[in-house]
Formats: sequence, C-alpha cells, structure tokens
Amino acid sequence: MKRDEFIYVGVDLHKFRHTAVVVNCWGEKLNETTFMNKPSLFPDFTRFVEEQAEKGITPVFGLEDVNGYGRSLAVYLLERGYTVKAVNPSLSYAERKSHAMTKKSDSCDAECIAEILARKITQLPDAAPSDVYWTISTLVGRRDALVKSFSSLKNQLHLQLSHHYPSYRQFFSQVEGKTALAFWEKYPSPHHLEGITMEELRLFLLNASNNSLSMKKAKAILSLVEFDGETKRDYQSQRDFIIQSLVRDIRFKQEEIKRVEKELKGLVKSLGVV
Repeated sequence: MKRDEFIYVGVDLHKFRHTAVVVNCWGEKLNETTFMNKPSLFPDFTRFVEEQAEKGITPVFGLEDVNGYGRSLAVYLLERGYTVKAVNPSLSYAERKSHAMTKKSDSCDAECIAEILARKITQLPDAAPSDVYWTISTLVGRRDALVKSFSSLKNQLHLQLSHHYPSYRQFFSQVEGKTALAFWEKYPSPHHLEGITMEELRLFLLNASNNSLSMKKAKAILSLVEFDGETKRDYQSQRDFIIQSLVRDIRFKQEEIKRVEKELKGLVKSLGVV
C-alpha cells in the first residue's frame, strides 16, 4: 500500500451533524465540509470527497464511533466499496494534545482523525458495523434502562407505602409482586379498607393470587392495619393517586422487561448461541 495513492478523510461524528476534513499523505489539509447526519445527504458528501481526489487517488475514511452516531455513515460507505477505518478516540485525543496550541473544535477533531489515518492506515482496524450485534447492544441497553427505572420506581413505592402502611413489609414477601400490586392499587391507604370484611378481602386476595392466599393472609393484613393506627392525612386522595400511579408504572416496566428479554433471547438463539 502506497500512502500517496490515497487521500485521507477524518470525520468528527455527532448526533445531528458531522464534520469531515480531507488531508493528503503528508497530512496537509486539502478541504473540509460539514453535513447533516442523514443518509439522503451522504451521496453529496462522497461527491465532495471524490472532487478532492486527483485521478488515480482513492479516498479512505476514518471514523471514531462506527457503532454509534457514525454507524449509518459507516454502513453507507462500506456498502459502496469505500475503505473505512475505525479510529480509537484515545488516538485522536493524544493527537490533539500533541499540537503546540491545544484547541477543541469539530474541525480540529476531524483533522486529527485524518492525520492519524494518514500515518497509521495499515495499523488501524477496518470498521465493521454489524447489524445483529448493534441490535443486541441496543436491546441490552434498553433492558438496562428499564431495570434501572424499575428499581427507582420500587424505591419510590417503598417510601410512599411506609407513610400509609407502617407494617407494609409484613403484608407480602415482595412489594412488587402480582398480588401486592393488586392490593396497593385497590387499597392504596388503610381508609380504603374501612367497611371491608375479612371474607371480602379473602376473596380479593384469592383472585389476585390465583388461589394461593386466603383467610390467613386477610386476617394478618387487617390485624396489622389495626395495630398501625390511623395514617390518613391531608391531601390523602392525591397521595393515594401517587401509589396507584407507581403501581401502573411498575406493571408496565415488568411487562416491558419481559418483552425485551424475549426479543433478546430470540435474537441470540438465531445466532446459534445457547
């Protein structure tokens, strides 16, 4: 590979707009451009790059984030036969720091990437954005976000219940369990249990728990509520609404986590991974 047979295009990638700088094999800046991160505009970008190349000169592209903001561009370039190299961000950071005057701009960052590309083209790995692994990564990220949100909602529910039901931890083994959520939603505070007989509560628990909880649990809950005493306060209806809202949100997160895990499991299985 002869370095003077190429021009080197470093691209600083962002969510909405990319900046590209073109240099020759000696690192001399030939031109630069800024373009929107839209596939419909990528042909204009490649035409611009081709215009910078003299006859017999081939453009090579260097991108830092080929699986993030730069994924669409990397895929577009590879599908059209261009060489795309993955540039580690630590390399461009070190390159920028090595300049006599340290400056931070999209143009400067793109030029640093281009200079690294020109010097280390044979050492840099080829960009290889993979649809399946990108999709797996996205699903894992989605699941992590849901689990984090779910944990936060549980903590909020614990806090609110501690004001309404001081002995709530003795009601159910899991505050976010199916039966527990049904109970918190129907009886968000003790005053909703006023006038409810043990038999009525027993039937409610039987239905909510698929016949696993009955009279013993109903008696225990009513006894604990009586032992805790009066907890009703001003703006109780709004406080009840908060608990019911948390219950609805927790249910959604639980179901959505299951859906994401099902999609993830199916995708991994399709790769032949057990």
